[in-house]
Amino acid sequence: MNPETIRQLIEQGLPGARADVRGDDGVHFEATVVSDAFRGKLPLARHRMVYATLGDRMGGEIHALQLKTVTPRKPAPPAEPPTSSRPSPCRRSLSKAARR
Repeated sequence: MNPETIRQLIEQGLPGARADVRGDDGVHFEATVVSDAFRGKLPLARHRMVYATLGDRMGGEIHALQLKTVTPRKPAPPAEPPTSSRPSPCRRSLSKAARR
């Protein structure tokens, strides 16, 4: 078994998921899986979803799979400029100087 095959199986079994799988010895692997399907689910349920995509390969061809399961991050909204009704200190200084 190789990381690329595992990645393909996970991504086919969890539509819309992205998986990054690593492992050098052919039986021990680690994977980070990002899927919106994980939203609202506890880690154990997320892991079971991933294991289901691999079926009987778990415990056979795949001896161990360390998982990190996360939901996609939503982009942060654009920052709004600060609003203030008071003029900046520089502007106030200029205004006082102009009145003299």
